[in-house]
Amino acid sequence: MTNTAYLRYVALGDSQTEGLGDGDDTTGLRGWADRLAERLAQHTPEVRYANLAVRGCVAAQVRTQQLAPALALRPDLATVVAGMNDLLRPSFDADEVAGHLEAMFEALTASGARVATLTFPDVGRIIPLARPIRPRVVALNHRIRTAARRHGVVVAETSHHDVVTDPRIWSPDRLHAAPLGHERIAAAVAHALELPGSDEAWTHPLPPPAAPFPAGWRAAAAEARWAAAFLGPWIARRIRGRSSGDGRTAKRPQLAAVPARPAP
Repeated sequence: MTNTAYLRYVALGDSQTEGLGDGDDTTGLRGWADRLAERLAQHTPEVRYANLAVRGCVAAQVRTQQLAPALALRPDLATVVAGMNDLLRPSFDADEVAGHLEAMFEALTASGARVATLTFPDVGRIIPLARPIRPRVVALNHRIRTAARRHGVVVAETSHHDVVTDPRIWSPDRLHAAPLGHERIAAAVAHALELPGSDEAWTHPLPPPAAPFPAGWRAAAAEARWAAAFLGPWIARRIRGRSSGDGRTAKRPQLAAVPARPAP
């Protein structure tokens, strides 16, 4: 385990880092970055945490809108997770997306921050209709690993483990982790950073489900319901040139103490 005590943690990213799927806009979003900050605070109560992530951002927007504010906060730990919104767009270019990520890796590490990121799961196993973009995920993950090696960035390899595609760790929209999924992501990043008390338990499969997952016509019906509820509105926003993040700002733009959470 590392003996580093992080005092200024800044999270950059999109909806996953903002915390969608873990709480809501009424009660407040938690998310894996909040959960990681809570882990840091268990061992270093004086740690301060900022979360600059905004839903709907592509990698270029994370770089142009969040990198400068992040550097101004002088973090000693930063997480950079972006690219999923790019993967879903027809214009996806793995080199371009990885270039934006690498620019953030380079700037943050040059400032003295320890930087962590993660690889993406096989979305085709989560959303059957997304199977055609599997090669994009493989290509982007390869570039993330390569860029991370060049700059000494820690990578949580979530793509290697079956549990990350278990439907029970995903919210109904299948694009955002459920609370259990956000907890697993936080544990994965903590393990990659070798934080005290972290281990590989996050990779372990969930217990067998109480009932089998839908198959046959039930699975097809479930796909149709999902497409009507989530895919249709997403496509409609793209056609209108809109984003779920339009008009939104970061939920924690300044470093502040980590709110206390009751022990589970």
